[in-house]
Amino acid sequence: MKYLLWLLKAAIFFTLFAFALNNQQDATVHFFFGTQWRAPLVLVVLTAFAAGLVTGVLGMVPRWWRHRSLALKAQQQIQTPDPKTPETSGPGTPPSPTNDYPPVHGI
Repeated sequence: MKYLLWLLKAAIFFTLFAFALNNQQDATVHFFFGTQWRAPLVLVVLTAFAAGLVTGVLGMVPRWWRHRSLALKAQQQIQTPDPKTPETSGPGTPPSPTNDYPPVHGI
């Protein structure tokens, strides 16, 4: 399995390397107000891919923070039980989780 994984990594690397070698022509990217950027095509594609990654990660950061804060709050509730709520479960069972997530709509 280890050799198969290395073989897959090598195949991906050589495919991307061949792509880079085959796309060394200059490409012109036209921006607004007449500005333009001339660079090799592989660099343009790599920049567009990196920009998409950064946009996706920045779009997920608020959700990650919300889930992290909910997890920390749940962990604190488990460590320090609320004295107002009566204990209905036995001494060895964990407390029932509360649903603090907003309702999910869509796909």
